[in-house]
Amino acid sequence: MRFLHLTLLYFMLSAFSSDPAAKILKSITANPAATNDVEPGATNTIFQSKDGGQTWEDISHGLPENEQPEGFFEGESDVYLRIKNVMYHSKSNLKTPVWEKEIGLDLRSASIAFNRSGVMAYNYDGQIYQKAPAAGTWLPIYTSFKGRSMRTVFETSDGTVFLGCDSGLYKSTDRGESWKQVQDEGWVMHMVESKGLLIATGQKGIMRSTDNGEHWEWVIREGGVGIAIERIEGGFAAISSNTTTMSRRMRISLDNGKTWKAIDEGLQPSLFISSIKQMGEYLICGHPDGIFRSSDMGKTWNLVHSGVDQKVFRIYVSGKILYAVAGGAGC
Repeated sequence: MRFLHLTLLYFMLSAFSSDPAAKILKSITANPAATNDVEPGATNTIFQSKDGGQTWEDISHGLPENEQPEGFFEGESDVYLRIKNVMYHSKSNLKTPVWEKEIGLDLRSASIAFNRSGVMAYNYDGQIYQKAPAAGTWLPIYTSFKGRSMRTVFETSDGTVFLGCDSGLYKSTDRGESWKQVQDEGWVMHMVESKGLLIATGQKGIMRSTDNGEHWEWVIREGGVGIAIERIEGGFAAISSNTTTMSRRMRISLDNGKTWKAIDEGLQPSLFISSIKQMGEYLICGHPDGIFRSSDMGKTWNLVHSGVDQKVFRIYVSGKILYAVAGGAGC
């Protein structure tokens, strides 16, 4: 019956303009869902692994096709993705992600931070919002930092808030009522906390604080910037840029960030190593050559997914799920 209806439609449209009619009919029959306003699925953009990085599945379907992701942000059970300045949200415990547009977040070039007091959104212009869980609305907070070239919002386990800007690092212990600058040696990008210790990436490398952010010391400083810092079992993992070798180095520390050991000898040197994460017993590395996995804390590495279209995979962890987002080289 559907065939008879489409055949009749073809002849009716042909009576007016045969060429456009043929194109319309061809589109409908080739893709019956095309009339349901379903966005085409992108490919080779976002991959997911549920087995510790051994195998990977493309989960780009439902996202704008052939568009470069601008940001990916992961919490314990939620993930956000920004494409063409539109924020998408999904739960990481779903068998297959369902990407839905985040409603009510009117913030250009937003980044997402998962903090102790809730989900926050911010941008480089210094606009900061917090999501009200019950209503699902986004409300402005820390409004005094508008125009401060914001790079990160981080909250410690005791409620202390740090804002990393191009001009340094600011700290508040009274929920943003007052602020104190605690570092003035360039921008601060990423921060992690473990057992009262704070470690962050900065414009001069990797820095460390043992007194809740009051004072900072550079523990990795090679003339390059700090790229990434992560907590791992028993310590930390870091990526920094080395201006002498013109490459990025990966290191781990198992003594509270005092000393650091290189763990990238088994990988091709590169200026675009993007990320390092831990999932169970494995370290996972995003490298221009693909995704690598190590079961011996970086002594040896095995390729588990080859590179895609000369892009670099950035690795993320949400709960027990690994995500790999293919993007351009750079920070």
